[in-house]
Amino acid sequence: MVKTWWKEAVVYQVYWRSFYDTDGDGYGDLQGVIEKLDYIKSLGIDVIWLNPCYESPDFDNGYDISNYYTIMDKAGNMETWEHLLTEVHNRGMKLIMDLVVNHTSNQHPWFIEASSSKDNPKRDWYIWKDPIDNKEPNNWRSYFTPSVWEYHEHTGQYYMHSFAVEQPDLNWENKEVREEIYKMMRYWLDKGIDGFRLDVINLLAKLDGFPSVENPNNINYLGNNPGIHDYLKEMNREVLRDYEIMTVGEIPFVTPEDGLKYVGEDRNELNTLFHFEVADDMPSWDMVRYKEIQNRWYKGLKGKGTNSQFLNNHDHTRQVTRYGNDGEFRIQSSKLLATMIHTLPGIPYIFQGEEIGMTGVRFDSIDDYHDIAMKNKYKEEVEKGRDPEEVFESLLMLSRDNSRTPIQWDDSRHAGFTTGTPWIKVNPNFKEINVDKALVDPNSVFYYYRKLIQLRKDNPIMIYGDYQDLSKNDEKLYVYTRSYEDKLWLVTLNHSNEETVLSIDNYYKGKYKKLIIANYEDVVDQEFKGTIVLRPHEARIYELKQ
Repeated sequence: MVKTWWKEAVVYQVYWRSFYDTDGDGYGDLQGVIEKLDYIKSLGIDVIWLNPCYESPDFDNGYDISNYYTIMDKAGNMETWEHLLTEVHNRGMKLIMDLVVNHTSNQHPWFIEASSSKDNPKRDWYIWKDPIDNKEPNNWRSYFTPSVWEYHEHTGQYYMHSFAVEQPDLNWENKEVREEIYKMMRYWLDKGIDGFRLDVINLLAKLDGFPSVENPNNINYLGNNPGIHDYLKEMNREVLRDYEIMTVGEIPFVTPEDGLKYVGEDRNELNTLFHFEVADDMPSWDMVRYKEIQNRWYKGLKGKGTNSQFLNNHDHTRQVTRYGNDGEFRIQSSKLLATMIHTLPGIPYIFQGEEIGMTGVRFDSIDDYHDIAMKNKYKEEVEKGRDPEEVFESLLMLSRDNSRTPIQWDDSRHAGFTTGTPWIKVNPNFKEINVDKALVDPNSVFYYYRKLIQLRKDNPIMIYGDYQDLSKNDEKLYVYTRSYEDKLWLVTLNHSNEETVLSIDNYYKGKYKKLIIANYEDVVDQEFKGTIVLRPHEARIYELKQ
């Protein structure tokens, strides 16, 4: 496999509206990102992924874009964005932007024109269909609503939206649309950005003929349809191949076999991908299932393509709450999950606040939540006659707002995020969990992340090493090796609330074990034989030597 800078990177995701507010309006802003760049750099980060900051009515937190060439007022302006890019580069880091091209805002000039009449030149830039029997053209469901179709009174047709009503899908079959998108991509790349995170990029091609489906609730028919690879190869040919950049595709509904078609190094499409067999399809922790997923993806991509490693982001509940223990063992659990993500094959992604062990949140009422997907689902289920409290409880764990509460900088009012009223409430545990507290504690989650990242920079084994799972059916222990050239590392994780005995000699008898890192600070580097007792959520990495 070819060695490249982006395979060796650690990426930090900045959800800017919840990062740091400098003007007191309650929203984080680009100036706030600039002022905290030294903090990000101090972790050892290589790449910042910036969530959308383009002009937007903000129905879906910036993923409904009304102008691809300007910056929304909440975030700042183009001068501030250019200053941000310069300051990122001055610190030796890179910046990748969110590319949202499956859909636009319904307030984008393109859609305003397209919806003005059936014969408007831009009508075919979006997907329009006639009613069938005075109803929707088919039974497809969108991510956020019971139907992908919204009736447009003025022209008597339905338009398609895979997400909110305010986010009409672009028609990628139209060459003019594709050329306009490529022009926009070149605009940002020529400004000097270092790549794109491509939002739901596998949804661009629609199922031919738009047939109704047997089970509309299983929405995988929205993605990976014939024609998608033609679009991505064209995008690569027309834009991506001309720049030394990193591309990561958000690609739901894929197996490793499908994923390789997007990121195979001989395919000329994308560099790497996010798959969602964990974050979307595994609601709570399932050790055996997780290991099986990791094994399949490793074998499927080995030597051919590059994976990403993450357990949370702006769309998924914070990892220590959803997949770990955010109570008694929050610190140990946060460090264990970090150990796992940074030592498994693939590029590790850190979602802002993860590095201090921030947790999910529980607000008192649906009115305290902003997540459009959650609010629409709540309304839909209550209208079916379900008990509102039951519906509310059922939606709490997977609400996207679990990860969207402001960064907890200190223990002052609003956790130091803003001098105004935050756009979403701060997690009440900010006095216990905050950056200031982490930075004065040498055993904090923050400093553990920094050690892991430095280990990755110093040891190619973490990037290019072979992987072998030694604990496939164990429900508590995850034990695996990474091997590269003449080095062999053993990663031991007790992902449970109980002490667990591990016999390393069962795996590698007679080898000396040198401690590389441990998430309990009292672990010492000493030679041992036989078994070790791993405490709850304990993680250790050893180098094995003859």
